[in-house]
Amino acid sequence: MPDFNNGYRALARAGALLALVGLSACSSGLGFTGFSSTRTQGYEISQSALKQIRPGQSEDLVRVVMGSPQTKGTFGDETAYYYVQTKIQETNFGLKTIVDRTVLAVYFDSHNKVKDKAIYTLKDGRLFAIETRRTPSFGQDRTFVEQILASVGVKG
Repeated sequence: MPDFNNGYRALARAGALLALVGLSACSSGLGFTGFSSTRTQGYEISQSALKQIRPGQSEDLVRVVMGSPQTKGTFGDETAYYYVQTKIQETNFGLKTIVDRTVLAVYFDSHNKVKDKAIYTLKDGRLFAIETRRTPSFGQDRTFVEQILASVGVKG
């Protein structure tokens, strides 16, 4: 008669090992704090680049220094470039929270010269509605727990 206890013991050991490895990664100094990590999404606005943008400079020079804007607005014969930096805290379970958002707005006059620049943050209010939907991908979109269960053979 086969001994099923050895199979269950091996499965229990594998599960315990997986749990220990998973929990140790949370505090291993790999950029994680507890069960979450913070990442920057979008353009990273540097102080050195900000110092280079001054009134009277051309639109082309701003693109050389800052790169292409994430969005561009036109108001009559004036234009504005917007560079958005968002810091997101994401838990290991897929929950996302916006920690900080900074928007650099560079305003141009009718002659495509820098008129002014401004920095807006979350403290300034809800100035911009950012689209948070993701592009659909092929295959299944699984949660963290579903991926773990699928890797050990449990289908969800």
